[in-house]
Amino acid sequence: MSSNWPVDPDGEEGSEGMRKFDMRIIADKVDEEEDFPMDRDEFVAEYGDYPIRINYETVVPMSEIFEYVEPAEFETMLDMHKAVGDAMRAGNFWKYHPQGENPEKKHA
Repeated sequence: MSSNWPVDPDGEEGSEGMRKFDMRIIADKVDEEEDFPMDRDEFVAEYGDYPIRINYETVVPMSEIFEYVEPAEFETMLDMHKAVGDAMRAGNFWKYHPQGENPEKKHA
């Protein structure tokens, strides 16, 4: 594990004491009532260095995921979730793609 992360992705602050992964950790950084509409670039400026555990062996900075995120602004939390899910598939972060580019790639 890299010691360059601002927090330990598996520690209390990084995963809230449990092994929480990717979309959950990203969603926990926003307040659905106060943060929307949300500017993607401002969000990345604030949390881009934050470690996101993709699976048991992979941790990436949030900014790496958001390189694939479109659009530049989200009206709702649901819009953000859809964009991040699309980005996770586009960037091949997930090994399992139930409807992605290769659904037979790997079973969950």
